Amino acid sequence: MTVINDTIAAISTAPGEGGIAIIRISGPESLPVADKIFKCSSPRPSERQAPAVIHGYIISEGEMIDEALLLIMRAPRSYTREDVIEFQCHGGSISAKRILRAVLKEKVRLAEPGEFTKRAFLNGRIDLLQAEAVLDIIRARTDRSAAAAVEQLEGNLSDSFNDIYNTIIRACADLEAALDFIEDELPGSFMPDLIQRLKDARQKINNILSTWDEGHILREGALVVISGKPNAGKSTLLNALLGKDRVIVSPVPGTTRDVIEEQIAIDGIPVRLVDTAGLRTSECSLEQEGVRRARHQIEKADINLHVIDASKKMEPDDYQNIISFDPKKTIIVLNKIDLGIAVDQISFHGHASIKTQASVNKGLKEIKKEIVKKLGVSKGSVHQCVISERHRNILLASQGDLTEAIEMLDAHDDSYLVLVASKLRSTLERLALATGKKYHQELLDSIFNRFCIGK
Repeated sequence: MTVINDTIAAISTAPGEGGIAIIRISGPESLPVADKIFKCSSPRPSERQAPAVIHGYIISEGEMIDEALLLIMRAPRSYTREDVIEFQCHGGSISAKRILRAVLKEKVRLAEPGEFTKRAFLNGRIDLLQAEAVLDIIRARTDRSAAAAVEQLEGNLSDSFNDIYNTIIRACADLEAALDFIEDELPGSFMPDLIQRLKDARQKINNILSTWDEGHILREGALVVISGKPNAGKSTLLNALLGKDRVIVSPVPGTTRDVIEEQIAIDGIPVRLVDTAGLRTSECSLEQEGVRRARHQIEKADINLHVIDASKKMEPDDYQNIISFDPKKTIIVLNKIDLGIAVDQISFHGHASIKTQASVNKGLKEIKKEIVKKLGVSKGSVHQCVISERHRNILLASQGDLTEAIEMLDAHDDSYLVLVASKLRSTLERLALATGKKYHQELLDSIFNRFCIGK
């Protein structure tokens, strides 16, 4: 266990008005601080059995700052595995800040972003995968996003990584021991068994990687872009999906000149919904820039809702746009069907199409259902999702090393065995970085600097 000698404190509740505010303190000076500034009926906080909740008053330099509750959690049964106390005072920023100032006068320093969770990791309470899950829970925008993060916090993903790690470390140990023997002394089943174990480990990696798209969408949100020609009803559709008037709707073509983004949830999936400028040729430099940005958004979108005015016949540039779109992520929205249908639907080249009248919310359920279908996010809970780019990169590199190792073993050339052992050691180092069995300061900084102060 890492020994940490100083004591940290921070406000752990969000700024603004609220019922209560929480000031968290962790480290060896936690209870001495409570003894100095928290006045309550005897015995003193440091003499109490933990866990404990005590009513009292916070007093600094003879001035009562606030009435509060004191929560005591002694090491190792606390979030950080250190002595931890929390003051719960009245909500609002002023009282919390005054209490924090009183605490910082008592041999305590202000916590860095994510430092409480970092201490939980350094003190062995959680691994790095679980620490990252804490941030994912805080940032979750839907129930399904939160559920995926909670599964990671519970250790499901850690168990999968550790299973792969243990399989490879045993295979590596057996291989390095075998290097001391000549080929004739090895059992005939040794190499086939070694190859099979590495294939099993690779398959487990493949299984985790297969959840990447789903996990990434739940964590980051799906990018759904609304595209189309001017006055097709893109902004009307955006307002309808949002359930509010977010953007100006006008019969004048070209009203939307820039990218407008909003957040919604569809069937528990976080969605970044983007309205774009109308796709058309223009002499106006401002509108040209809007069209360029619109096409950029379409290229990187998970789903492209391409809106067409169904009451008008399609023109050559309409056909060109449709042909250029990927059918796997494109939904043709035939809007304004109340004015009649004049478009040639045969020309949609396999794109899914939905008839709508966005001004009265007609067709919205069908659009949402098709979005979920194309995203491929399964119903129900999500198990062991790889919801971090860091994890994915580690697994892809490990997958590549295992593939090369298996190919070399399949070649039945003993001269490759040392190189195979080296490949396996590299894989183990990568997997150790994923869970935190091995880490460096830059890695910890990159992870915990994304946290808020107080967590």
